Amino acid sequence: MEPRGIRNCNPLNIRKSKDQWQGLRVVQEDKAFCQFESMEFGWRAAFVLLCRTYYLKYRLQTIRAIITRWAPPQENNTEAYIRHVAERTGIYADEPLDPPSEHPTQWMAIAMAMAIVECGTTNLSPFAMLKGFSLALRQ
Repeated sequence: MEPRGIRNCNPLNIRKSKDQWQGLRVVQEDKAFCQFESMEFGWRAAFVLLCRTYYLKYRLQTIRAIITRWAPPQENNTEAYIRHVAERTGIYADEPLDPPSEHPTQWMAIAMAMAIVECGTTNLSPFAMLKGFSLALRQ
């Protein structure tokens, strides 16, 4: 069986909220997580959250700060998650990140590493991720 994030076209397992994301499936069958029409829309939502909300609005500018909010210790093994993303990207956990507009590949690497943790697989399309990043920039 495919991982939940893949089945839901939601690679970072974004929880349901009052947000009305572009590309949400009309019928939401998962009780906890958003379900998107395509992986591109799931990636779009992920990049909106990471780049606009976390980096720009909340000023979370390190992998440690982002992951601690994304996967809080009361629900996750946050330190292992941080370690995995840092190792996979080659970015130190407490290294200040560049703005997404200046270094988009850094943000794509972080998002892909997070998706690998969330979905438990490396079987994720980089093309869907690139399209999702492009969609996130349009708004």
